[in-house]
Amino acid sequence: MSVQVQSATNPGLTLSKDRCVPGSVNIPLAKWPKTAESTAADPNEIANNIVKSLNTSLERQDTKAIAELFLEGGYWRDHLVLSWDMHTMKGRQQVASFLAQQCPITKIEIDRSTAYRSPQYGVFDGTGDTKGIIFFTTFTSKSGSGQGVVRLAEYEGKWQIFTLFTTLRDIAGHEEMVNHRRPKGVEHGGKIDRKNWQERRSQDIDFENKEPVVLVVGAGQAGLTVGARLKNLGVDTLLIDSEDRIGDNWRRRYHQLVLHDPVWYDHMPYINFPAHWPIFTPKDKLGEFFEAYAKLLELNVWVKTTLESTSWDESKKLWTVTVKRTKVDESTETRTLHPKHVIQATGHSGKKNFPSYTKGLENFKGDVLCHSSEFRGAQPNRKGKKAVVVGSCNSGHDISQDFYEKGYDVTLVQRSTTCVISSEAITNIGLAGLYDENGPPVDDADLWLHSLPSEVLKSLQVKVTELQRQHDIKTLEGLEKAGFKLDSGPENSGLFMKYFQRGGGYYIDVGGSQLIIDGKVKVKQGQEIEEILPHAIRFADGSKLEADEIVFATGYQNMRTQAREIFGDEIADRVGDIWGYDAEGEMRTIWRKTGHPGFWFMGGNLALCRYYSKLLALQIKASLENLS
Repeated sequence: MSVQVQSATNPGLTLSKDRCVPGSVNIPLAKWPKTAESTAADPNEIANNIVKSLNTSLERQDTKAIAELFLEGGYWRDHLVLSWDMHTMKGRQQVASFLAQQCPITKIEIDRSTAYRSPQYGVFDGTGDTKGIIFFTTFTSKSGSGQGVVRLAEYEGKWQIFTLFTTLRDIAGHEEMVNHRRPKGVEHGGKIDRKNWQERRSQDIDFENKEPVVLVVGAGQAGLTVGARLKNLGVDTLLIDSEDRIGDNWRRRYHQLVLHDPVWYDHMPYINFPAHWPIFTPKDKLGEFFEAYAKLLELNVWVKTTLESTSWDESKKLWTVTVKRTKVDESTETRTLHPKHVIQATGHSGKKNFPSYTKGLENFKGDVLCHSSEFRGAQPNRKGKKAVVVGSCNSGHDISQDFYEKGYDVTLVQRSTTCVISSEAITNIGLAGLYDENGPPVDDADLWLHSLPSEVLKSLQVKVTELQRQHDIKTLEGLEKAGFKLDSGPENSGLFMKYFQRGGGYYIDVGGSQLIIDGKVKVKQGQEIEEILPHAIRFADGSKLEADEIVFATGYQNMRTQAREIFGDEIADRVGDIWGYDAEGEMRTIWRKTGHPGFWFMGGNLALCRYYSKLLALQIKASLENLS
């Protein structure tokens, strides 16, 4: 049951408090340190003193002294540095306790490579209520080197650490093969039977006389990004996909699909989208980019390839995987491979979430009945035909809009509530200054964003969401008047946190809301479907809705369901729950150890794949080198 809360913007607008993923921890809101306008003249001097104290304590391995540098409610978020995992420690006691187990960092330095990275006094929370000093760092550890971000707050006249973030970027002796470590690309000299690049490339992609160390199942953004990261770490990796071409997983989606995220948020590792690229990427254009990306980065991808069988040898820590492949010349081959690691990169979610309320489904006489993933576009010249779209998130709205533009009489079935934020508000408010045309390099933006502990991010998003809601208030009031029910995300923290905690339940408005407000798309709200009739849908309240076509835009199940379907019960039963937060505010299972050795999950939107692909690749590389 949803709990009604009043909007601070408009007391007449009610918004439902959203639920999180089952089993996920509903993390609390951070308490921002209360700060006054500082009289500090030199942020550099203050940052220098903190870093000097950190290094002195690190050298002495004085974990208690390190913890004392934090505010009592301060945070240390760490990705792969203090352990080969992701953790967030809150408060001095947790910091000291965790560091007492091991503290491999040897030295921290302030990064002054750009003005953006250097210490500066400014706003922490996006609205001006909390101010302090923020600066970027580099560090060395026993494992390698990395980067970080520090936020300092002044409390009772003393500057202390509010948040400290450390993330591993390179493993010592196994750094990425980029820039001054780039490959030579040619074999000089008088070697007999010397092969040129094309011959070597053909051998490599076919894995002649060798085995892949890592097998990635799926060649969408998740598979491509982690494949690129592993390649640049020198790990032989094979990606397989059942599609005919790389990018077909996007090309095959509904006709009008365009990314709702702006281009600055969606760059991929090593190759940014070019400067002329549109702000919002059409699906087919993205598919073309994916295909070019794989070629430019020389990723080994087998399309038209299916898994026939998989098994795990516990004693040898090795997989046996049989695949069936259709080659370029249309010949088929069956190969048995023995990778050390397998990554499931088959999408953000799992099996199609086809509703259980499909009584009478076989009797429906309409022209189309499908899941949104199978929807290719509304049929032309269907004026007067009645279309029903079940589901009120991004896909549901986009499909409804497509039906309306083709002349259908459209009804959107909304069973619970939806978090709605306009694309304009996200671009010009939510991502402004960080992911925009004048923002920092995307890797710096990622570093800043992921340096925020989840509690702090959630608290920040409450403020951002309120600003976005003020921008969108006319639309939100219109939706409520039209009978479309809204929520504002977990504890009013909006779309961003709803995506992290639930993975769905939101709509980035690109025109669908106005169609509902204007009555061009009708809404059936708050009723579950009881039965599918030959030409209609009957709801739990006894009402009926005529339908010539039905689309179920009802999302997907957990990635674990797909693991069960692909790899079987034995594997699926060993892995943990996926997505949603653990007690520390880190994502569960995805991008980290799953509970089954040699088995990993990779998924998320383009931005998450860009950042976490590196962390997953580093974990695998560390395992191969017996470092973790």
